Amino acid sequence: MDIDIIDLSDPAYQDLSPVQLAMVRAAQTKKNTIVAENNAEKRKIFYFMLSNNTARSDIRTFEEARLDALAEEKIDAVREDLIQQIHFEAIASEGNDAGPYRYPENPNYNLSASQRFLVVRNYYMDVTSDAAVRLQMYTMDTLARAYLGEYYQTLYEILAQYVN
Repeated sequence: MDIDIIDLSDPAYQDLSPVQLAMVRAAQTKKNTIVAENNAEKRKIFYFMLSNNTARSDIRTFEEARLDALAEEKIDAVREDLIQQIHFEAIASEGNDAGPYRYPENPNYNLSASQRFLVVRNYYMDVTSDAAVRLQMYTMDTLARAYLGEYYQTLYEILAQYVN
């Protein structure tokens, strides 16, 4: 697999742990899927317009440019999420006397509020694929209320959106 979601020769990404490299591979897979879906959609438009004798139309050019822009937005979101995951994995790999930082067993109180939000969000997104169970677990989590503070309600609303 060619990795082009981030530049691994960049000094910031040269010494990645195996967990971080797995995150890079997963993000690269997501990117490859987005690109493949975009190409399939563009082929579908081309064949449709070809069947109507309009394959050289500017409409096709504009539609393909729109699809490319949408795909690039999705890829940028995956890239930004990857960069944050790599950053927080580096923080999470540290620890204290109780062991490595890991929510909820040993939460890291040195993180900023937004970093805590991401740690708790990642925990609940990974704990189960059932959105209703995930939301129920989150509402019963008393540690999350204290740990997240004002971000508790924000994460609740995000998790609730997956239920609907």
